[in-house]
Amino acid sequence: MTSSPKALNLRFPDPVQRAAIEAAARQEGVSLQEYILRAAVDRATAVEKTFLAAFRASQARSGEAFRDLGELDPAPEQRAAEQTARRDLNAPAQGHAA
Repeated sequence: MTSSPKALNLRFPDPVQRAAIEAAARQEGVSLQEYILRAAVDRATAVEKTFLAAFRASQARSGEAFRDLGELDPAPEQRAAEQTARRDLNAPAQGHAA
């Protein structure tokens, strides 16, 4: 048994809305289904473009926030002092009887 493509089930609760969409489809010279599908694709594309623009803006802000991290690098003396302090904290405690 072969399956054939089924037509979209286009039910409109509002007859005025259906008439307006049918008129727009006729004006475009396409079927009602094609008109609705094109509109759906156009809408999805617009949403995608909006999302991508916001994403790019977010990336730019993040890039700017982390661009100047080189200035936050501690001086070699400060780094050595921090490493010594970390070593001292991590060293096993001595002189305590169990």
